[in-house]
Amino acid sequence: MPRRARPSDGGRRPSAVQAEIRQTKPFRSTAQEATIALLRTASVVGRAVARVLEPSGLSLAQYNALRIVRGAGAGGIPTLAIRERMIEEGTTITRLLDKLEEAGLLRRERDLPDRRQVICYATDAGARLLDEYDPLVDASDEAAVAALGPRQLEQLISLLDTVRAANADRGAARTAAPRSISSSQGPSSPGVRASGAAKRARGA
Repeated sequence: MPRRARPSDGGRRPSAVQAEIRQTKPFRSTAQEATIALLRTASVVGRAVARVLEPSGLSLAQYNALRIVRGAGAGGIPTLAIRERMIEEGTTITRLLDKLEEAGLLRRERDLPDRRQVICYATDAGARLLDEYDPLVDASDEAAVAALGPRQLEQLISLLDTVRAANADRGAARTAAPRSISSSQGPSSPGVRASGAAKRARGA
C-alpha cells in the first residue's frame, strides 16, 4: 500500500528527513519539517567533524574554544569573550577551559589590575595540536558541502543567515538560570528537554 503524503505537500512522497527519523505521520507544517531538517543536518555534520577530532582527544567545543584562544594571539582573551564567540553559545565555558588547561593546551592568568578577569592563552602544545588538526577539519568542512555548487553554497549561507538573525533574540544564550518548570523537575531538566525533542520528532 503506498504511503500517504502529508496534506499540504500536493501528494509528494515523504521527505528525506521524514524517512531518516522514521516518522510515519506527516509533519504538521512545512515550517516544522524545515526546522527538523535543519536540526538533523546540524547533528549529522557536527558528528562528522567530531569524528575527525576523536584521535586528538578534543571535543568539537574544545577545539572551537582552543582556536578562539589561539586566534587572540599573544595578548590572550578573557574567558567571557570566548563564551560569546563559541559556535554553541550555551557551552559551559569554565569546565571546558578546565579540561584544556589540565591537558596543557592553554593557560589562564588573572588580569592586572582587575583580578576578577581571567585571561586565556594557548600554550605551544595547544598551538601544535591545532596545526596538526586544522587541515583535517578544513577537509571535513569541504566534504560536508561537497554536494553543493558555488551558487548553492552562497544561497545556503544567505538562507541560514536569515534564519539565524530572525531567531537571535529567542535563541540567545542565557545569562541566568531559567525559572523552574515544576516542583519536580529543575530548570533545564534533561527529562523535559528530551520529552520535548521526542514530541517534535514524532510530529506530535
